[in-house]
Amino acid sequence: MSKIEVNEIDKTTGSTLTLGGSGTAVTLASGATQTGFGRTGTVDWDTTKKTASFTAVSGNGYFVDSSSSAITVTLPASPSANDIVSVSDYNGSATTNEITIARNSSNINGNASDYEITKANSAVTFVYVDATVGWTSVQTSNTADNVNPFIAATGGTETTSGNFKIHTFTGPGTFTVTNAGLAAGSNTVDYLVVAGGAGGGWDRAGGGGAGGYRESSGAASGSYSISPLGACVSALPVSVQGYPITVGGGGAGGNDGPQKQGVSGSNSIFSTITSAGGGGGGSAPGPTSGVNGGSGGGTSGPSSSAGSGNTPPVSPPQGNNGGISPAPGGGDHGAGGGGATATGGPGAGSLNPGTASAGGAGATTSINGTPTAFAGGGGGGFSDGAPGCSPFPGGAGGAGGGGTGGSYPGGQGSAGTVNTGGGGGGGSNGPNTSPAANGGAGGSGIVVIRYKFQ
Repeated sequence: MSKIEVNEIDKTTGSTLTLGGSGTAVTLASGATQTGFGRTGTVDWDTTKKTASFTAVSGNGYFVDSSSSAITVTLPASPSANDIVSVSDYNGSATTNEITIARNSSNINGNASDYEITKANSAVTFVYVDATVGWTSVQTSNTADNVNPFIAATGGTETTSGNFKIHTFTGPGTFTVTNAGLAAGSNTVDYLVVAGGAGGGWDRAGGGGAGGYRESSGAASGSYSISPLGACVSALPVSVQGYPITVGGGGAGGNDGPQKQGVSGSNSIFSTITSAGGGGGGSAPGPTSGVNGGSGGGTSGPSSSAGSGNTPPVSPPQGNNGGISPAPGGGDHGAGGGGATATGGPGAGSLNPGTASAGGAGATTSINGTPTAFAGGGGGGFSDGAPGCSPFPGGAGGAGGGGTGGSYPGGQGSAGTVNTGGGGGGGSNGPNTSPAANGGAGGSGIVVIRYKFQ
């Protein structure tokens, strides 16, 4: 074996210095370093996976395991041209928790923003170029391949239907978006937001108005049946953040106490969409008027002051007015509460034959795969004195969870169905011994969010 010991090797002529011959490998001894050759686009891989945030060292590649929590890889500070760092998702964990490449004051691909890996089994190599471009990704595929093009989120009860994911909230929670997606995959969500229904009134009472009903068209998350109310309504864009969800509770029914009118329901909220709680039903003795709300409460007669629906106003309307209770021949049946697609029925005079007024119909959608009606108004309570044999039935609840009105004599209104936003039925009269003739409580609301996830 030959050994040459020199301080410097230089060329004598020409511009090229050749080390080794064809088929000969030139290696550096263990522990030796080189300068001036630059990088060839490769890194030395650290095969011990990283399970916590760390700062990368130029020349190294890292396998990052984010299965337990999101991890941030901080690029080197004050980098020089030809610095190089690689990051690879370990075992597909980036889908569960994103891996963030923090720029550490330098640009990445010419932008002053961090780089996120959210697609399983992705890898990216960065080479530092200059202050303008900063760190440039040099993988052969498009950089967008490292970003999941579909929305990823958690929260509520999660189900899937083909390529679409559905989050159903029957109580308060948070819709947490971990990846905002891309237009090529999905970056908007469809929604159904139904507020809490109102309680029916006490004694010959009006039915409670349904909770406000708002939905988008469904175009962003696949073809499924919606009500006409969502036909022209755009889906909502989302960003990486948590969206608090409010699901409105139903209002209490009126009773033989200080609260004779039905109590209005509470609002439901998702992002920029607020659906208003339904308006309470009127009572005789009073107040006989219905209350304004998502859908208005029905009146107790005689009263022409029905609760107004779509309050506050939105387009398309989130609900309808309650019915009124005229007074032909004496006392009256209570009027029906308004529903998402129809006004509450008018109260017929108690001395006239017939039945009490029905609640306004709700809206039907199949956002969860099964056609389901929401936001039906509560039926009116039946008054005394009608010809024929008692009991006399109260008004039917509107399709969509509306409660039935109380039957005569002394019938209590039934409650609206939970998580439909249905209004409670109005109470009947005589004898008015509690809880007889009390109004039914409104049903709680619901929030459903749907989007393409693969």
